[in-house]
Amino acid sequence: MNRLKLVMKGQKKEMRLHYLQHVPFENPGSILIWARENGHVITHTQLYEQDTLPKQQDFDWLVVMGGPMNIYEEENYPWLADEKVFIREAIAAGKVIIGLCLGGQLIADVIGGKVTQNPCKEIGWFPVRLSEKVRSTSLFAFFPEQPVVFEWHGDTFSVLPEDAECIAENDACKHQAFIYKKRVFGFQFHLENTSAIIKDLVENCGEEMIPDAYVQTSEELLAHPEYIEQNNQWMELFLTRLEKMYREDVL
Repeated sequence: MNRLKLVMKGQKKEMRLHYLQHVPFENPGSILIWARENGHVITHTQLYEQDTLPKQQDFDWLVVMGGPMNIYEEENYPWLADEKVFIREAIAAGKVIIGLCLGGQLIADVIGGKVTQNPCKEIGWFPVRLSEKVRSTSLFAFFPEQPVVFEWHGDTFSVLPEDAECIAENDACKHQAFIYKKRVFGFQFHLENTSAIIKDLVENCGEEMIPDAYVQTSEELLAHPEYIEQNNQWMELFLTRLEKMYREDVL
């Protein structure tokens, strides 16, 4: 693990971003681009390779990625049990945490919510409705009322504890995003996906794309580079504003 270094006067301390990856074809995408462009230290744990989890003092932010497995499949993926303990400890340590799809579901589970099968699968480009309250905050003010985002999930965080605020929904899924204790964020959708990641998802998980009301074709998923670019821009703006609040200690 990289150590936090003190830098010259007038410069910012390096921020250390660690991410947990569940399968080879789902990496943090545009989050990695943003982190590299801003000079942050990036480390990772590839859980599918049985990598060792870091110590809490060795990172500042934690990103928990998506994956095709479910949070309750510990028999098939034994590392899920250790990962849940690790996420719980990171929350207790006051880390900034971003969970994406499966990552958001894992966070919801460890804070006392419930993760169950959604009434329908949601795969493709669909609008979500952000709450007026969250769009009035500086962290989310740049989002339109109904951004079109990338979805790929069958399960969802169907029940959230009282101290977790749901900030987005749509007709297919009641809970699309939440905030917990000001610095923990769970997203059911993916703003980080690049075109390469979406192609890999289609290649590796295409059997899940059974025609349904909220399941688009692989052609539809890959036909919108403008959506990918917009989603990545929103992620960049969110991360930049989040970092500013983090450094000003206002989270």
